[in-house]
Amino acid sequence: MKTLDDCRDAIDAIDNQILKLLNQRMDVVHRVGEIKHESGTAVYRPEREKAIIERLTFLSEEQDGALKKGAIEAIFLEVFAVARNLELPERIAYLGPEGSFTHQAAESRFGGMSDYLSLGSIHSVFKTLEAGRAKFGVVPIENSRDGIVGETLDLLSKSSVKIVAELYMPIHMAFATKARKLEDITKIYSKDKGFGQCREFLSQHGFLNIEQIPVESTAKAAILAAEDPTAGAICAHIAAKLYGVPTMFENIEDEHDSATRFVILSDFKNGKSEHDKTSILVKLHDAQEPGSLVHFLQDFDDENINLSKIESRPSKDKSGFGYWFYIDFYGHIDDEAIQKVLKKHEGEVTWLGSYVKGEE
Repeated sequence: MKTLDDCRDAIDAIDNQILKLLNQRMDVVHRVGEIKHESGTAVYRPEREKAIIERLTFLSEEQDGALKKGAIEAIFLEVFAVARNLELPERIAYLGPEGSFTHQAAESRFGGMSDYLSLGSIHSVFKTLEAGRAKFGVVPIENSRDGIVGETLDLLSKSSVKIVAELYMPIHMAFATKARKLEDITKIYSKDKGFGQCREFLSQHGFLNIEQIPVESTAKAAILAAEDPTAGAICAHIAAKLYGVPTMFENIEDEHDSATRFVILSDFKNGKSEHDKTSILVKLHDAQEPGSLVHFLQDFDDENINLSKIESRPSKDKSGFGYWFYIDFYGHIDDEAIQKVLKKHEGEVTWLGSYVKGEE
């Protein structure tokens, strides 16, 4: 290939092949959808998607290809999302508003083609799933700085829906505006927390003395900035993109290691994989007895089950100061060793879900 036109012709020819292969893949997907519908199998299989991405990453490394795992994941997660919509279009409920970080997390797994339902509370997401108005729900369960999201755990403890997947997403703020120059900006919108998280950026660019207007969400900030060329917004990148506000600066938060763990909720049980994680809530019958928690945890150690998290939560029952213990551990609920432990504690454990471990 000697010229730019030669390169473009080659790319066009390759794109034609890719399109042909994608159409062939979707023909197979259509048949998969029929089989799943006949058997009542869930369309979303995160363990299968993870296995495909790992296999393709290994293959690309063997071929010394330019595509690394992150790029392969970005491309194929969208392919998977399109395929699921061809198998069986399903609605995804998420903690809104549109353009929030939860929306971004949902779209990263279910793609741009899916039918999304923005809801105003975590409670509304659970109720929507329980009523069958959506197949999947996406809610935050933990933040690296603020800790566990108590409402999510409390609702999981009494809901029929389970955790079917988890994902960790870094939380980055962007500065978006339609202003041509920084000097033209007279006001900045954001959620009240957003201003505090980006104080160094505001100071560096002389924004501390500009009017800062708190609004109910960073998505709302983007909406308002889209309507006013003298306004800026501190918001999620997805919100700026969604509402057509050019992003002037990326990653403007003072601390760059903040991340949120989101969970995907639904009404089915995942099959076993080689990378499983399980979440449970535990209320011990003899919680007032000395060493009761230690004895419970010892049963896990005896079976070589590795715990990754334990945290106490008020049980909110009428018995006074009772506590649940939220526990994450590696393995699937159907693993023999895990079943052995849980059978010793029947009536004390609420299973919240077994799912493929997300990458932190």
